[in-house]
Amino acid sequence: MADGVEGVDDTALHQYDLASLGSLLRVCELELVLLDDNGPWASIQSQVHDESLLCTGTCGFQFRARFVLPPEWCLLGFIHETDEERSWCHGVSLSAGTALTVRPDGTSEFALSAGTRFSLLLAPMHRVQRKLSELSLRTSLPFGHALSLFQADDGTGGSRIGQRYAQLPSWLGGHGPGLPSDAVETLLHDHVQALLDAQGQSRPANTRARRAHYLISQRAETFMRQNLRRNIYMHEICAAAGVSERALRYAFEDLFGTSPNRYLSMLRLCAACRGLSMADATRKSVKAVALSCGLWDLSRFADNYRRVFGELPRDTLMRAPASAGIPA
Repeated sequence: MADGVEGVDDTALHQYDLASLGSLLRVCELELVLLDDNGPWASIQSQVHDESLLCTGTCGFQFRARFVLPPEWCLLGFIHETDEERSWCHGVSLSAGTALTVRPDGTSEFALSAGTRFSLLLAPMHRVQRKLSELSLRTSLPFGHALSLFQADDGTGGSRIGQRYAQLPSWLGGHGPGLPSDAVETLLHDHVQALLDAQGQSRPANTRARRAHYLISQRAETFMRQNLRRNIYMHEICAAAGVSERALRYAFEDLFGTSPNRYLSMLRLCAACRGLSMADATRKSVKAVALSCGLWDLSRFADNYRRVFGELPRDTLMRAPASAGIPA
């Protein structure tokens, strides 16, 4: 990674394409599914510094995302503000003041509500392990899981880690003295220390109902993705999830705030958007991409696409493939 600042003014939301937002973490792709019609509006500031990525932002839309970190990277983060009813990580509710630590083991899944403010530090895994060794004589993260969530403060940012993450917007947004040379090391130290100090009661957990809903939605979504090209019927989704239609609707409403059919429609639409963003316009057509996502009514597809993404599918296709990172 080379040092450099990229982003937009943090006082306003700007519309992004999914390919740019998907490359936010640089080292892996975020796969996003929009859960409302607001379109991918966000305010993002990021800077590569000291072989790490510092990022802070606000999302103006509700979405669900998944990613897989490569083995040599670890993701640390902090939630400044969010709607606890609509934000979760692996089904576990996220609230203001929650800190998260993601190791490079398996797929990470989460959903964030519109209005969520967050800060992230993507750091080399060896630096996290070294810091753990310095502070605790251990090289593996506590709790024995790839994902660790703990409540760092009451959401006011009054804790040391909350105050440290709260500095990122001014550092990255150009409203303060700029990024200190030891910013990564200091943030890493405070985050790991808070993680080691976290007690059992500080770690949020799933209720039995939420856990059941999460597993149902996983089975249903896996079936949807495997059969995206063809017509999918509700009874097939229910059979794949192993539940009744009523239970399926409850699960999707709880986790996504929408119905299974609506989720499937947005899954298709976002898959088409990613496909158009990466396609070669000389080799692929809008029709070919749409049909590959099970979108048979091209006129309706174009109308829905423009409503959500603010442009026609052909406009996305005709642009050059989005480059890595958030554009200036």
